[in-house]
Amino acid sequence: MNDDATPLDIAHRAMAANPDDGAARLRFYDRLGESELFLLLAGEPEGDTIVPQLFPLETSQVVLVFDREERLSDFVGGPADFAALSGRQVVRLLTGREIGLGVNFGVEGSEIAIPAEAVAWLSDVLDHTPAEAEERPREIAAPGGIPEAVLTGLDTKLATARGLARAAYLVRAGYESGRKAHLLAFVDAVSGAERALANAVGEALTFSGVDAGELDVAFFAASDTISATLARVGLRFDLPEAEMPEIVEMDAPGMDPEEPPILR
Repeated sequence: MNDDATPLDIAHRAMAANPDDGAARLRFYDRLGESELFLLLAGEPEGDTIVPQLFPLETSQVVLVFDREERLSDFVGGPADFAALSGRQVVRLLTGREIGLGVNFGVEGSEIAIPAEAVAWLSDVLDHTPAEAEERPREIAAPGGIPEAVLTGLDTKLATARGLARAAYLVRAGYESGRKAHLLAFVDAVSGAERALANAVGEALTFSGVDAGELDVAFFAASDTISATLARVGLRFDLPEAEMPEIVEMDAPGMDPEEPPILR
């Protein structure tokens, strides 16, 4: 395999080598959503508004994205206007527009055209918000019977949640209602990051490709009594520490994940 292969290349090749493997296909879409992509534009951005270049295919139109800037330049044959966005931002921009997504066109072994229906499905998955409930665990025990694909998916997904919590522990929980379920408990989560972390866990389950059943998510402070029990019996996931912010002179479209550019 080429040492210059990107994570998206690797996921695409695994999917192409096993076309009937639903798990491989889900892992590709997961990687697509997490990747930084360069969206080819029809012209320079105007403020927060961008106009992607549309390309006609047999059944629909697509916009083109590349996971390396030089791949975009190679495709168009020189410098071009683009917006650097996450995959989930690109999908969000295309929601409801019946436009497909062309990924890494011109790159052998990585080129793929994703139809508008698949873009809509991915948008639904990435925008899904888990249901909230008020229920405190009464019993905590070591986890068991979790598929390896789920553990790998959690480890990969939580690695992207940089600085959002100190750690997470996977345990088996019993509640006063009598219900039992596996629980992923975050310790010292950053205020306001709870929804993003819960969504990340939901995506890890969806993209694992297995029927994982229930996985609850809860948040505790390190000073809470239960946190000592979590650390003693739980399977620990460490989240990367936050990077020091860099001073940026100006904002480009897509720099703020909460305020993506406007598509025209």
